[in-house]
Amino acid sequence: MTIDQINFENKRALIRVDFNVPLDENYKVTDATRIEAAKDTIIHVLEHGGSVILMSHLGRPKNKEEEFSLSHVIAKASDILGVQVQFVEDCKGELAEKAANDLEPGEVLLLENLRYYSEETAGDTSFAKALSQLGDVYINDAFGTAHRAHASTAVIAQFFEEKCFGLLMNREMVSLDKVLKTPERPLVAILGGAKVSSKITVIENILTKVDDLIIAGGMAYTFIKAQGGKIGDSLVENDKQELALEILAKAKQTNTNIHLPVDVIIANSFSEMATIDKAAIGEIPDGWMGLDIGEKSSQNFHNVLQGAKTILWNGPAGVFEMEPFANGTISLGKSVSEATKNGAFSLVGGGDSVSAVKQFGFADQVSYVSTGGGAMLEMLEGKILPGIAAIKE
Repeated sequence: MTIDQINFENKRALIRVDFNVPLDENYKVTDATRIEAAKDTIIHVLEHGGSVILMSHLGRPKNKEEEFSLSHVIAKASDILGVQVQFVEDCKGELAEKAANDLEPGEVLLLENLRYYSEETAGDTSFAKALSQLGDVYINDAFGTAHRAHASTAVIAQFFEEKCFGLLMNREMVSLDKVLKTPERPLVAILGGAKVSSKITVIENILTKVDDLIIAGGMAYTFIKAQGGKIGDSLVENDKQELALEILAKAKQTNTNIHLPVDVIIANSFSEMATIDKAAIGEIPDGWMGLDIGEKSSQNFHNVLQGAKTILWNGPAGVFEMEPFANGTISLGKSVSEATKNGAFSLVGGGDSVSAVKQFGFADQVSYVSTGGGAMLEMLEGKILPGIAAIKE
């Protein structure tokens, strides 16, 4: 069932959103991307005669700390939705039920932080049932938590006849399907970030699906050292060198082209104040560490990306948070943007790469920026997410 097939007239839609947004020291929202991402679904319900009850988590509270109250999000959510969002200081029970029952069509109610109750993360059935009392229709629009088997994402759906994905969830799944199931070829994946160990299952799952795999970031040094290169004091996982060689061997069998950096920006300490130099990636002196890819690597990766029809980008090329080591990630962003402009479909996902495309102004120059880091990674690993399975069942 899709959102377009449901009649919302005089019904209360209980929507699981992901309003887990960053707040500053004055509890003001500093990045409202996730609230904006949920807007289409909320407005759809309101415009079709329904009222909306929003439930979300915020942070990881241990004892109902004030800093994790969703009351801090009301002003920003009201501003984005163009509707005064009401708030109730609980998410289940008498108080929440009264607030839900009093809602008129066109009104929006935000519940207090679901994680104020440990039953939420435990996937407790009775807690899920208590939440379900608040609405007539259930919508899951929280892709960022779809990989968690929590009460509000994976357990609650069984208590509803009418349930569906929200428009954001649909966009996420359609975008991932374009990459994983029906890609236009060539399909190029860029995997960056610090460690091979955190991306092993992703590499193993996509190796047979992609035409080209660009490996950048800290994990590249494990591959280089495994092949006999000198990497100085660069980040390395010594226990994953054999695995790196297995991946390279498997890539040959599947005719997948693996592209590793050939040159790097090196530093004598992990600091913006460090002395900086350039080196071939397999010739880094002792006492020095690679913190970004060099110009030749950027050019090589650019050439690969310009031939792509579908691009998946997960993870930065270097320590982009430090200005001297940001150029490699910026050049990747430019290359992906140019390929997109020339007709490729590009999907960016994973916390650091999303931060990078926003920071350097590429977010509106790629096809889609995913809102869920962990959820997207698990889909790339080939897993079925609990929050998606619950609706499909």
